[in-house]
Amino acid sequence: MSKHLILRAVGAAAAAVIVGAAVVSAGSTGENTSEARARLTMIVPADPGGGWDLVARESQNAYRGGDIVANTQVVNVPGAGGTIGLAQAIRLEGRANTLMVTGTVMIGGIVVNQSSHTLNDVTPIARLADDYEVVVVPADSPYEDMSDLAAALREDPGSVAIGGGSLGGTDHLLAAMIGRDVGTDPQEINYIPFAGGSQALTSLLSHSIDVGISGYNEFSDQVSAGNVRILGVSANERVEGIDAPTLAEQDIDAVLPNWRGVMAPPGITDEERAELTAIVTEMRATPEWQDTLERNRWDDTFQTGPEFEEFLGSEIDRITTVTEELGLA
Repeated sequence: MSKHLILRAVGAAAAAVIVGAAVVSAGSTGENTSEARARLTMIVPADPGGGWDLVARESQNAYRGGDIVANTQVVNVPGAGGTIGLAQAIRLEGRANTLMVTGTVMIGGIVVNQSSHTLNDVTPIARLADDYEVVVVPADSPYEDMSDLAAALREDPGSVAIGGGSLGGTDHLLAAMIGRDVGTDPQEINYIPFAGGSQALTSLLSHSIDVGISGYNEFSDQVSAGNVRILGVSANERVEGIDAPTLAEQDIDAVLPNWRGVMAPPGITDEERAELTAIVTEMRATPEWQDTLERNRWDDTFQTGPEFEEFLGSEIDRITTVTEELGLA
């Protein structure tokens, strides 16, 4: 076994112990309180500080502020585009006090990493919100807008180092979509994956990479400070609070929302699923979560039940097709 596979296996085993301990500690409840309302474990299939982690921490705050869940614990299980965290959630079959944060990134990660597990192996609970990607450059970059970047990619795609999250994730997909739209082979894009947006930002500020792609919140502080500039946003229309044009406005056909949602392990009962759905629905109505949406410039696209299942099925098909068409699978 290679060193990489050994480290990955050790990491997965450690994550299983951490998540298992968290869920076991959540097992004792009051007589009239459901297991999930007494103690809820949220699996974040990524490192602390990224988009999924932010969703979990903001949810945790809303559960507390709304007096919905007595004790919420967030456990980070990073690696392989979220698929290691997905595997851990599947191993917790029947645990009705557990939610896993997921979204667009995981679908791409499943395809690129050829994961034996998919989102069809867990229980859909809710779609929470949509985030959008931004393409940023250092303040002193020669690229003033997307047309400048497009010209550089056409001339020599390998000369433009683009940094973002994991291979197959939303950042990678957007970079490839931009490359394809401007006439460059997506596989020739010089994409450099990082564990999270904060690492990509550090490399951008040190000029180790030329372009950064991630969610707006990863770069917002440095945008406000004037250290980086936004060239474009991956939304259909301008996003309130983000002073930058969309890619579409600049004739780049690369609209890519980054949805965020939560899933439960497989094997829970209909009643337990209904309880988790009720808990998340109550969370969404809290002032704390509404403030979260506004602060983070997230679109409220809340869905549960058959509506979310239908969206999830179409989204899996869409992202899988895009990933394969771009040659990233």
